[in-house]
Amino acid sequence: MSQESSQDRVGWRHQVVVIVDAGSNPFELGVATELFGLRRPELDRPWYDLTVCAATPAVRMHAGMYTLTGVAGLAAVDDADTVIVPNRPDPQVPPDGAVLAAIRRAAERGARLVSFCTGAFTLAAAGVLDHRRATTHWRWVDLFTARHPTVRLEPDVLFVDDGDVLTAAGSAAALDLGLHLIRRDHGADVATAVSRRLVYSAHRDGGQRQFIDRPVPVVPDTSLAPLLAWARRCVDRPLTVTDLAERAAVSPATLHRRFRAELGTTPLSWLTVERVALACRLIERGERRLDVVARASGLGTPANLRAQLRRHTGLSPAAYRQRFGPTPSVTGVLGTVLVQSRAAEVRMGG
Repeated sequence: MSQESSQDRVGWRHQVVVIVDAGSNPFELGVATELFGLRRPELDRPWYDLTVCAATPAVRMHAGMYTLTGVAGLAAVDDADTVIVPNRPDPQVPPDGAVLAAIRRAAERGARLVSFCTGAFTLAAAGVLDHRRATTHWRWVDLFTARHPTVRLEPDVLFVDDGDVLTAAGSAAALDLGLHLIRRDHGADVATAVSRRLVYSAHRDGGQRQFIDRPVPVVPDTSLAPLLAWARRCVDRPLTVTDLAERAAVSPATLHRRFRAELGTTPLSWLTVERVALACRLIERGERRLDVVARASGLGTPANLRAQLRRHTGLSPAAYRQRFGPTPSVTGVLGTVLVQSRAAEVRMGG
């Protein structure tokens, strides 16, 4: 499907289908169920319909811990807007041929394809990742690149959004990618509301590292939470890393180490993500002047706003407003038509 969101079609419920296969990890299935399967009446909008399917009526899940029954057949994939493919407990074992055929059919008709963790092996085996950007769990990078050399693997990121094909690095990164999809479909405010219900970070940028190459300190640093809360209140100001360091009463180098240890990112990257999120909310609430959005969000200039919004959402400000901005009221539309009509009458001497 195109990047048209489910909310663009009145009453339409976006169809998400999760394929499970022998040995599939139940955590990733749980992530998909939590994000796309729960009813969310508090959001007051059409949500997702989730279907779980498999090539067989009963599927023995990861480590043989339990058997999943009562799932739909693979024909469900043919009606899906988004297809989440199964991960591979052992990436060296080929995926089921019927599963690969269903994924190819979905790709051919333009469905959105998603993988969590080693699910990238499934997508690659189906041939839909050739010459495209993707990621997978760091443990399997060497095997993946050896087996699928035509894929443009990004081995050290949380997830990759390549338009209609999206891949997440590991189990926890599945949550990040899932929230990213909700943000793409419904906007920043809705994604934040869902993350709040999950008690999870609203946004970890896909380009962040999968893990931190440093030992856990024997005596952990004081939490960054108070500093982050203060910075969020002041994000519209021209804050710098030096400002954050002074507020935390540490050196910029120490602040960098603490951000890496606690958040897996840099202070500047964190600030940018917060500013983009604020800019998105301003656009969603109806602000149309780019200079006002740029200034109020701390991004400074319309040019920087355009660049950062496109980098983090894949959309220009105009496209983001069209998808997520407030819908004009009928009265407003009619009023505009009447004014234009009256102006025409005046010009004609009526």
